Amino acid sequence: MTGHEPMKLERRQVTIRRGQGWDRLPLYGIVLALVGLGASAALGFRDPAQFYHSYLVAFLFYLSLGLGGLFFVLVQHVTRSGWSVVVRRMAENVMGTLPLFALLFIPLLVGLHTMYHWTHGETVAADVLLRGQEPYLNPTFFYIRAAIYFTVWSLLSWWFRSRSVAQDDNGDERMTRRLQVSSGPSILLFALTVSFAAFDWIMSLDPHWYSTIFGIYYFSGCAVAIYSLLALLSAGLDRAHLLGHMVTVEHFHDLGKMMFAFVAFWAYIAFSQYFLIWYANIPEETLWFLHRWEGSWRQISVVLGVGHFVVPFFFLMPRAVKRSRRAVVPAAVWVLAMHYLDLYWLVMPSLHHHGAHFSPLDLTTLVGVGSVFVAGMGWFMRRDALVPLRDPRLAESISFENQ
Repeated sequence: MTGHEPMKLERRQVTIRRGQGWDRLPLYGIVLALVGLGASAALGFRDPAQFYHSYLVAFLFYLSLGLGGLFFVLVQHVTRSGWSVVVRRMAENVMGTLPLFALLFIPLLVGLHTMYHWTHGETVAADVLLRGQEPYLNPTFFYIRAAIYFTVWSLLSWWFRSRSVAQDDNGDERMTRRLQVSSGPSILLFALTVSFAAFDWIMSLDPHWYSTIFGIYYFSGCAVAIYSLLALLSAGLDRAHLLGHMVTVEHFHDLGKMMFAFVAFWAYIAFSQYFLIWYANIPEETLWFLHRWEGSWRQISVVLGVGHFVVPFFFLMPRAVKRSRRAVVPAAVWVLAMHYLDLYWLVMPSLHHHGAHFSPLDLTTLVGVGSVFVAGMGWFMRRDALVPLRDPRLAESISFENQ
């Protein structure tokens, strides 16, 4: 497998103990979820359209973390990666929250008619383009596709996490090989479902505009987000002495490298999408970008370009920065903030064409949905060991060094 001798790690070394702050994470999450979602519901009665759009942004943001966790786990298995073993369980706990998003999707189903004008029969009848898209863009097929997405994501997250946890007890190395074999087809399912979910839930807010790489655009945000979150979780858990000091500067270096890489990848996809539409200069295609260049959206577009690419790209470029926890942590917070702004920029111009309009609902939905996510992640974290205890590549991961 790796040339390293298997090692056995004591569960107590990497388990959240009762009474610690991390042990209360599910409780804190439930309380804040009730507050955030309750406040969102109260404010939403006054402005349903704003509520649904704000909720969609929050939903997409935290869903991107769960999907990013699933992507991380699949990639580590398909590449037979050794360095990532000590941080992989954190990603497994993050992706374990994906079934919760099926429940969190219910408010968006209720608001479907409010957000998506292709659900209006009279609008479709009067628009030749929408009539052509009707076999795909119709509520019934929309519901069916959403059910498929959540079923695939939930089954994949359950399969890969449950097998990894089972290996903690039985130490069966054959389980690692099974996960490696199944990760290849799983990546194909992941790619298809994430792409079509991005088409359905974001791009169809403006059904007259389309981009064949929009699914990759959303995926790039998922990748940026998960590496940033893993850096934050690694730093927090290690500071609480819950990882047995197994996450070293070498692992932070690699997390920093992947943050840097996917920041550049996001910029590449974003620019490619913009450049081709700008070059073709077809009115129905350019209108989508025009809405994001009107009023205060222009300033947000500039902030997004500089903040999501220029700042983290040059900040994370030096090797010394990626090897410093004190530098990687604020960089991760910054990148996550820019990722949220990116999703806000994708969704909100569909409601406010001529300028950004920030609402308290943006905050309450972010807290409400995020607290459900944190509660679910915290529940998984305290159930099992925080590191794959008997993964055959654990010794390789602990002794890993960058060249």
